[in-house]
Amino acid sequence: MEVRVQEEVPAAQRSGGHHPVREGEVFNTRYQALRELGCGAFATVWLCQDTRKKKNVAVKVLKSREGFAEAAQDEVSLLRCVSSMRKKDRAGEHIVCLLDDFRMIGENGLHTCLVFEALGPSLRCLMCNYAAQGLPLPFVKKSLQQVLTGLHFLHRRCRIIHADIKPENVLLCVRDKGLQKLLCDATDCGQRTDLRLKGTGGDPGNQLEDSDLMSIEVKIADLGSACWTYKPFSKEIQTQPYRALEVLLGLDYGTPADIWSTGCLAFEMATGECLFDPQPGKYFSRDDDHVARIIELLGRIPPRIAFSWNKSTKFFSRPGALLRISRLSPCSLQAVLVDRYRWRRQEAAPLASFLLAALRYAPEHRATAAQCLQHAWLHDPAAAPVPPSHPR
Repeated sequence: MEVRVQEEVPAAQRSGGHHPVREGEVFNTRYQALRELGCGAFATVWLCQDTRKKKNVAVKVLKSREGFAEAAQDEVSLLRCVSSMRKKDRAGEHIVCLLDDFRMIGENGLHTCLVFEALGPSLRCLMCNYAAQGLPLPFVKKSLQQVLTGLHFLHRRCRIIHADIKPENVLLCVRDKGLQKLLCDATDCGQRTDLRLKGTGGDPGNQLEDSDLMSIEVKIADLGSACWTYKPFSKEIQTQPYRALEVLLGLDYGTPADIWSTGCLAFEMATGECLFDPQPGKYFSRDDDHVARIIELLGRIPPRIAFSWNKSTKFFSRPGALLRISRLSPCSLQAVLVDRYRWRRQEAAPLASFLLAALRYAPEHRATAAQCLQHAWLHDPAAAPVPPSHPR
């Protein structure tokens, strides 16, 4: 007699969870699943073949749990607005394009599916392959110009706050098929593939030349956390290291929150390390540490901001004094670049100036995307800094 062993279904794939996609499966009689590109808390993303148009696309399959359908419709509405406005403004080309959307009934319920243009791996994957040295500055500046152009389009044309700018949500766009193949090898960020410039060591046959790197464009992706400027969906937005001060303090937020995140992104691209990487301690939370690190780098938070809402008492006992962290080690942004990352002062100063404009405490005084695009640092062809001899 044959004994059948019933395999336990992973929790994420039970009712209300992810749809258990299988390679070769066809969605909506049109999109054939080739391989998984990623899996997150809310969805899985699959590289699929559009059997009608004979081209690859990326299909985002959201969880079926109650509440996800409404959130998915919000995302679809935002993406449709982007698609509509793209026809009037070429700046929209720096936002990933929604091609189609549909609903699918699976064994775990009803899933909303979004179909996007197929792009390369994320900026995070590229950054992982440059270790702690940071990406070459010409590429950093070019990519930031494209991210800021996309944000200006979202903020002004579409009245949308992205609410989750980070390396994982900036995708690489490559036209050259040979370069596409090389980048695909780095799609899994957990598997290090050496993509550094020639001359930095390693196998020269598996590296990007400067011209190759500069041919890569970037696009902002994942509007799953986005909202309208006139209708925020949630008080809790942004991934922790990129979270704006006003969001940490529980204050009202707007498009300047995206600029704060972009400042954090710029620092990380240029140095290879997070600007703020808060950690919880025995007597303080991760948020406490985050606010403390911000003060150490950017100075005392003005009382009118620190005490402008009741939640601020969670962090402060009186103006300028944190409740649970007493010892701070102030260090200016320029000093961090010079002392910790061995940047030359003449190169650290322009980057520090760019970052400080994006990290102003008062959102109304923070640089807009358009103002950031005009900053001299983005247009300065200065060479990259001298790499540190003793990485941190």
